[in-house]
Amino acid sequence: MTDAHQPPLSSSISPIPKSEKRLLYILAGIQVTHIVDFMIMMPIGPMLIRELGISTDQFGLLVSSYTFAAAISGLICAMFIDLFERKRALLTLYALFALATLACAFAPGYIGLLLARSLAGAFGGVLGALISTVIGDQIPPERRGRAGGYMAASFSIATIAGVPLGLWLANHTPVLAWRAPFVFVALLCVGLGWAAYKWLRTGASVPTTKATNLFLGAWQRIQGTLADPIHRWAMLLGALTLFSMFSIVPFITIFATGTVKFPETMLPVMYLIGGAFTLFTSRWVGKQTDRLGKRKSLLIFGSLALIPMLITTHLHSAPVWLYLILSTAFFVSASARMIPMMALINGASNPALRGTFLSLSASFQQAAMGLGAFITGHIVSIDTSGVMTGYNYAGYVAATAMLAALWISGKVTQRS
Repeated sequence: MTDAHQPPLSSSISPIPKSEKRLLYILAGIQVTHIVDFMIMMPIGPMLIRELGISTDQFGLLVSSYTFAAAISGLICAMFIDLFERKRALLTLYALFALATLACAFAPGYIGLLLARSLAGAFGGVLGALISTVIGDQIPPERRGRAGGYMAASFSIATIAGVPLGLWLANHTPVLAWRAPFVFVALLCVGLGWAAYKWLRTGASVPTTKATNLFLGAWQRIQGTLADPIHRWAMLLGALTLFSMFSIVPFITIFATGTVKFPETMLPVMYLIGGAFTLFTSRWVGKQTDRLGKRKSLLIFGSLALIPMLITTHLHSAPVWLYLILSTAFFVSASARMIPMMALINGASNPALRGTFLSLSASFQQAAMGLGAFITGHIVSIDTSGVMTGYNYAGYVAATAMLAALWISGKVTQRS
């Protein structure tokens, strides 16, 4: 199956206008803070387990509470997002996300942190869908692969700068310890929120009509979105891809430090190198997605991602240099499959229901992420020596989900 509206294969593709680049830089900056806030839980996992005295399934719940809350808020947001101007909605959610992240820093213990993480997920999880909606509204189909590359690059920047800096703060500010990264993210939100207020365009996505009955109109949009079989296949594609990724990612540092005996002090280096490589490859993958087509690119990069996924989850020991190579390959392949997947889902949306569809899709993705972390938290266990067992089974689960996603991608027809 070929992508509808896909330009002919060519080495020449249209350049991105300066106005679009500025829009993408602002959106990528907001995405960076959201990603750092979510990702920082993984590298500080060993510290949280040690200092809070929690188990692997409790840690899995800390991770999944964020995504489950994001899924619920996404469902609510899907009912009303197309009724509000995009800039106002984005700034409001971003401010609430910053406050919830700051609350994580002042959580008195495990239960308090669990509640604060749920609030951060409720507000932060919707940001990704809103950002995708703005891209779908303002970036034409022939440049959305590269737009996805910018968003994937935000993941790289988060891992290159945000996560290592957050880890450094956690290890070098004894007064705050694991709380320091959350203070750091909240301060970043202040600066980026001001930039978004000043530079983000308004008025591009205001709906032309509003339902006379707000709730009836919202329910009709939900029904219209779910009744569309292309929408349903696209949402399943996203959910399976994210389930595959987050069956592994939340526990990768705990497995590395406990089982592979990778030094905990080297974790910032691992994220720095992985993010640096991803920063370069994500832009290239975005261009290939526009040139080769969304589904073909997903088949290529999704299949390649299976290799580091299975190797990483089956290691028992490895020298530092080898694990750095394998973890970098895992980060690069994880980012590479996300770029065509996001472009494929965005192109499947009915333009009249884009905000509702992408919010619902993000909700299913967040729920799938939480489910992946939750299931793996109950599959794996840590013995008295710190060795994690059962991670190889999580690898099999993740690989099966990814193969199913690749098959489903053939059902996702492109509209715009």
